[in-house]
Amino acid sequence: MKILITGSNGQLGNELQDIIKTGRAEIGVVSETIKNAEVLAVDVDKLDITNLKQVKKVLTDEKPDVVINCAAATNVDGCENNEDFAFRVNALGPRNLAMVCNEIGAKLVQVSTDYVFSGKGSTPLNESYVPAPVSSYGRTKLLGEKYVEEFCKKNFIVRTAWLYGKVGHNFVYTMIKLGKEKDAITVVNDQRGNPTNANDLAYHILRLIETEEYGVYHCTGKGECSWYDFAKRIIELSGGKCKVNSCTSEEYKTKINPNSADRPEYSSLDNMMLRNTIGDDMRDWEDAIKTFVEDVK
Repeated sequence: MKILITGSNGQLGNELQDIIKTGRAEIGVVSETIKNAEVLAVDVDKLDITNLKQVKKVLTDEKPDVVINCAAATNVDGCENNEDFAFRVNALGPRNLAMVCNEIGAKLVQVSTDYVFSGKGSTPLNESYVPAPVSSYGRTKLLGEKYVEEFCKKNFIVRTAWLYGKVGHNFVYTMIKLGKEKDAITVVNDQRGNPTNANDLAYHILRLIETEEYGVYHCTGKGECSWYDFAKRIIELSGGKCKVNSCTSEEYKTKINPNSADRPEYSSLDNMMLRNTIGDDMRDWEDAIKTFVEDVK
């Protein structure tokens, strides 16, 4: 098996490469097929997914069996301020990959987000819920999903949420840093979702690509919390002395960051498709973050 990973320098791309190399994730081992796979890891310097000619050349030359698209514009506020850029990376890029994957018969994994939903509910959302994004980030990621579904027959669309990994910038590292440097911070308490360890997500993606169980998947940590709850737990686990104060999303937007994009208030996902196909071994968010902080301390 030959696997091409785009956006390979990011959190998820690094976890995928590490699991394939070692044959093991934190929650289980992968098959010999995955362990022995040939991996082509590329980031924007080697493959700009927004450039259709470049995508055609690389994919037709390399002929991967599977493409895992980890490339994305994930700065939610940045996407709001530059929707053209968000569109190119989050929608046009997946379209380009989908068209060429379909031509060469490759499977395509498109990593998406809980932010495709409006956040108006109060119960975990499974794959049958209708998306209604409230931000440029969510809208462009949803369009990327639609393009992949339309242009590539062999597709897995995997929505995740509140992702953190050992490489790169994320909420967890920010909280660990602030917990040591600040006396107090303020975090929103009215947005709820599922913190997700990138190692767990990568493991499930690698299990999926050996199947023909195509479709839309939710793949997030079990249980839910607010950003405020998440921040408090991270700082407690990392030994920080910083006090965590709470605020509403409206207060945050009015008093702290007037240019921030809207975010869904409730975007907890239910991994129904996983449960009913390959199985759902995602860890509870509290177990996963405890292990993560212990590992990186």
